[in-house]
Amino acid sequence: MSLQPVILCGGSGTRLWPLSREQYPKQLLALSGDQTLLQATACRIDPSLTLPRGAVLPPIVVSNDSYRFITAEQLHQAGHTQSVVVLEPKGRNTAPALTLAALLALDDGNDPALLVMPADHIISDVAAFRAEVTRALPYAEADKLVTFGIRPTRAETGYGYIRSGAALAGGGNEIASFVEKPDAQTAEKYLTSGEYLWNAGIFLMRASVWIARLRAVRPNMLQACQDAFDARSRDRDFLRVGVEAFSACPADSIDYAVMEKLPAGMGVVMPYAGDWSDVGAWDALWDIGSKDGEGNVQRGDVIAVDTRNSLMMSQSRMVACVGVEDIVVVETPDAVLVADKNRIQQVKSVVARLKDEKRTEADAHRKIYRPWGYYDSVDAGERFQVKRLVVNPGASLSLQMHHHRAEPSEWALMLSGLGLMGFMARRRRNAAQA
Repeated sequence: MSLQPVILCGGSGTRLWPLSREQYPKQLLALSGDQTLLQATACRIDPSLTLPRGAVLPPIVVSNDSYRFITAEQLHQAGHTQSVVVLEPKGRNTAPALTLAALLALDDGNDPALLVMPADHIISDVAAFRAEVTRALPYAEADKLVTFGIRPTRAETGYGYIRSGAALAGGGNEIASFVEKPDAQTAEKYLTSGEYLWNAGIFLMRASVWIARLRAVRPNMLQACQDAFDARSRDRDFLRVGVEAFSACPADSIDYAVMEKLPAGMGVVMPYAGDWSDVGAWDALWDIGSKDGEGNVQRGDVIAVDTRNSLMMSQSRMVACVGVEDIVVVETPDAVLVADKNRIQQVKSVVARLKDEKRTEADAHRKIYRPWGYYDSVDAGERFQVKRLVVNPGASLSLQMHHHRAEPSEWALMLSGLGLMGFMARRRRNAAQA
């Protein structure tokens, strides 16, 4: 049985602003190491993994249409040139996203095991994760639905939990129940009992088994996804599904739609004790970051003097911190965040205010990606814009003509590198010349 990685890449986070934006969510960021979270996820399971039978297939990535170009570009940079990016016209949570991937995986007549991974997790011990996936494969071959639970290291109130049932041969446990995010006292009981695991949202099951279970409990969701898939079209790296059909699909998570409704004995949880983080906020990145002797995590051009237990990140200029403690400083070309590390959850209030004021800093970075490369809005005024355009090797910009927009009468171009450029000038004739 082959293994089909499925990467869910549709979310947008606000708690990691200003790096994470509506059109540039955290999975597209390099928060730990040189690879982005998406790239690290795609490389977590690759053809080098030794399987008892079958092979590791190129990943299927389910993503939002808004950041399709940078998603495809990052996959190419990571060497995944054969991956398919399935574009959701609207977000419908994880169950419909997985269903589209399952339908695509079954389309060529095969029935692989789907390894479902969120694109925004950090797993540092890749070897341990691969070993756990290999151990879980026999359950998927036996038509079980497997979820991976993280052994808790603290009484966490921000995660859902899975209660482990009877031990199974092979290292897994039956799923006793799924539990909502607890209060602090309940979380302490979960930690002490040793029966509960954090729900990481990582799953493994045959494509056909997922479809069969969804048909049994949510036939309306399956039908909407099937209708959307039947109306699909291919465009470069992208697979577009029917907009109308998918927009009518009910929204629900994998847990709520199927996993919590499994017949007894059909669900398996694999306890995973390796390093894991969903990097929900800046304090989480500080927790897992490599710290200096003063407890500081630094990235970019940073100078810290008499500074302790702080996170400091710089993208475009030097950042200096003097005599501070327990703070977060994140610099980007168009915004700077300075916050108390213990109040970092309030960053979402900043984003809400930016949205209320209709400011672009809530949604997009200065740098905007396109199929041919990207442009960077360097400066703008009342009657001018300055943009830096970077065109990928072999790519080209499309010819555009605007009939209903006033264009500046003068352009200034500064070119660098090798390429071929053509110009077309169009002069308007006035009525007297007509």
